[in-house]
Amino acid sequence: MKTILSSETMDIPDGVKIKVHAKIIEVEGPRGKLVRNFKHLNLDFQLIKDEATGQRKLKIEAWFGTRKTSAAIRTALSHVENLITGVTKGYRYKMRFVYAHFPINASITNGAKSIEIRNFLGEKK
Repeated sequence: MKTILSSETMDIPDGVKIKVHAKIIEVEGPRGKLVRNFKHLNLDFQLIKDEATGQRKLKIEAWFGTRKTSAAIRTALSHVENLITGVTKGYRYKMRFVYAHFPINASITNGAKSIEIRNFLGEKK
């Protein structure tokens, strides 16, 4: 079954600029600029302004979409929310180092820019 129109909107926080051009979303904030390409999705992206509150919003629509296309709306919206989080708060990755059976040695080198793994696959050198 196809639905005639499926759409969702999201608020754009203050201090964040969003540009939409040919399904390419550019999000710019205090921590930098991120770009994401959504050309593979059959969706329409629009920047709108709410009449009542004056709040800027991003609207994503799918015309005559199947169930998968309707699900892609929320997925695209979540990706844009993650872009906004990246340019406002940022992300931090923690890596955990585990091994089994063979003792592996690791050391941080090059001014904390790289990791050197020794005794990988049980080689003794």
